[in-house]
Amino acid sequence: MRAKIENQILFIHHEDLPEFKKGGSVVRNSYFWALRSIAGKASRYRDWEYEPEVWLALSRMLLSFAESGYLGIRETLLEFPLSQGGEIPNLLRDVSTFE
Repeated sequence: MRAKIENQILFIHHEDLPEFKKGGSVVRNSYFWALRSIAGKASRYRDWEYEPEVWLALSRMLLSFAESGYLGIRETLLEFPLSQGGEIPNLLRDVSTFE
């Protein structure tokens, strides 16, 4: 999932977020609601925002869903642009990479 940090807020690109589908996969729908539940802002067609206070929870959540084996690695990994300065916060390092 494409991500960036601006002013200490983590943004996840809206096109990379899971979608809720009525009657869809229980795992994917649970993943959607879990990510949405800790987001500071989670508007449709906009990037979701996460404050530093929830980064540990986000990291644990992403690891847990990645380890389940039901979701692909690109769905549970934060991809930061190299242009961001080359620094990934410690709390997100285990679930992040560079594009």
